[in-house]
This record gives sequence, structure tokens and C-alpha cells, in this order.
Amino acid sequence: MKKNKKKMIILGIETSCDETSAAVVRIANYGLRITDCEILSNIVFSQIAIHKKYGGIVPEVAARNHVKNIIPVIDLAFKKARVTPKDIDRIAVTYGPGLITSLMVGVEAARNLAYAWKKQIIAVDHIKGHIYAAWLASQEFPISNFQFPILVLVVSGGHTELLLMKNVKSFKKVGQTLDDAAGEAFDKVAKMLELGFPGGPAISKLAEKGNPQAFDFPRPMIHSKDFNFSFSGLKTAVLYKNKESRIKNKEYINNIAASFQQAVVDVLAHKTIKAAEKYKVKTLILGGGVAANKLLRETMRQETKRLGIPFIVPEIKLCTDNAAPIAVAGFFGKEILWKKLRVDPQLEIE
Repeated sequence: MKKNKKKMIILGIETSCDETSAAVVRIANYGLRITDCEILSNIVFSQIAIHKKYGGIVPEVAARNHVKNIIPVIDLAFKKARVTPKDIDRIAVTYGPGLITSLMVGVEAARNLAYAWKKQIIAVDHIKGHIYAAWLASQEFPISNFQFPILVLVVSGGHTELLLMKNVKSFKKVGQTLDDAAGEAFDKVAKMLELGFPGGPAISKLAEKGNPQAFDFPRPMIHSKDFNFSFSGLKTAVLYKNKESRIKNKEYINNIAASFQQAVVDVLAHKTIKAAEKYKVKTLILGGGVAANKLLRETMRQETKRLGIPFIVPEIKLCTDNAAPIAVAGFFGKEILWKKLRVDPQLEIE
């Protein structure tokens, strides 16, 4: 017998790092099969301007600002979505991985709201949020056309991982960074070049004006037999090149940014496509903050076209930390008693 189509409204809360975010998402579904996701609201309070003067995220400062903004952000999410707590079916909140003090703010807010409103609470893995963001890209590629197995490349400031999905709730890690994450390497190279924080957007912008072949930087582990990554050697190569260079004009900065970015993208794309071929996947998803990088998006689009498989990447604003994908992930998660919910800053994906 065919299941009746249902709708669920989920409040998502995200405070894993320096973004305070709350979103209300309406999900249409047949059982575990989502047919449509509609973002009713997605409020993000960014702390970039606050942490810029420090050259990076200061955990204590991030936590204090989460405390200050979490309730106003949730209130605004309800107001913009034109819903009340009575309309919410469940609350989904990021409980790891991330900064422990930041995670605690979101989790405590969710625990209290779940108790006060008598709502289900779902503990969400932040990485799964980046993955399920693809379910919000349905305008470009309908959810009904998603085909498994799916290979996911998650690339962010703290994570670079290749994950194989045999179904909508199955995750197997087939590759990961052995040292620096790609986003972390972008930030560190930007700091070397005195480009400010965050580093990724700054390098990407300058790279558009530079020559990606100007410097022959290494592509670490590009030909290894596994699907792991390493970016520390590349970062060190940029450091040495920058130390030995006497002329550091705009052309030099643009060229070193372009050459570094090209090296990172080459490694990510090569490894991902090799994994896609080995596991004979039918869909490829790109997620995480570095998925906002234009060169990476275009390179992956071209490579998947060559393979003849669909490529799904969320719009840029859904790649960075925000609560809408957390709400979607909450649809697939299991309920946990509010009393038992605790943060897990070192959480590893199942």
C-alpha cells in the first residue's frame, strides 16, 4: 500500500563554530523518502567581523556571542517563517563536531525549548548537515532523481572527507585528510600572505586575477592508492616560496593565490573522481564551506559530466554553516531525550 504524503516542520539550530543560525524547514515526504524541502526561514548571524581582528576564531568570544544572539535568532526565524512553536514537529540541533563552548549554547537552547514546548529533539552531526544540504538543491536537481550509491566530498575548515552513501541513512568514510583540512590550509596560506580572515574567499578572489601555472606547487598524495588527502606539505611549500621571494607585488600575490588554489582543487578533484569510478557511484555531492569555491565547483561539474553522473552542489549560502541543512538532517535522525543530550566536539560520522 502506498504511504500517504505527509509534511513535517522542523526547527534547526546551528552553533558549531562562529555562526549563530536558526531555520524553519517544511519537508514533504513519503515515509523516509523526501519529495520536497522548503526553507521557510534561515537566519544566520555571522561573527566574521568580530573575529577578523584576531585573525581567526576565538572560542570564548564565539561562545559569548552565541549566548547573546541565540534567542533573538530563533525568534526571528519563527517570525520570518510565520509559524509558532505549536507548528513545529521537532527540533534538530548540531551536537558535534565543533567548538565545545559554541556547541553547548545551541544544545542548551534546544534542550530547554524541547522541554518547554514538549517537542521531539534530534541530535545532528554537523557533517551530515553539509551532506543533506544537497536535498535543498532540488531546484537544480530534483530530489526524486537522486540515485544511490552516492559519493560525497565534504570540504570545510575542519574537515576534508569522502563518504559513500548506499542509502539515505548510510555513511561509510572512504577517505579523509591525514593532517590539515583544505579549508584550514586556505586560512593558513591567507595568513602567510596577510590577506586577512577568512582566508578562502580572499584567496579565491585574488586567484581570479592570477596565473595558476605561475608556481609549480606539489599535489600531495595525488597518486597514492588510497583516497586520503594531505595539505600540510602544500602549505609548507607556499611558506618556503613566500620566504624566498623578494618581490611581493600584486601580481606575485595573485599568482601564488592562483597556483595554491589550483593545487588544492587538482588533488580534491582527482581523488574524488577516482573514488567515484572505483565505487561505481550514480551521483556525486559536494558540500561544506570550501564547496563555495568557484574553481572547485566548476572543476567537479566538468569531471562528473565526463563520467556521465549527476553532480549536486547547494547554492553558496547553503554551503557555509547554517541551520537549514541541520533541519533536513533532523528529519532522518533519531529522537533523543532532552535530558540525555550532550555535546560531542570530536564526533566522528557513523
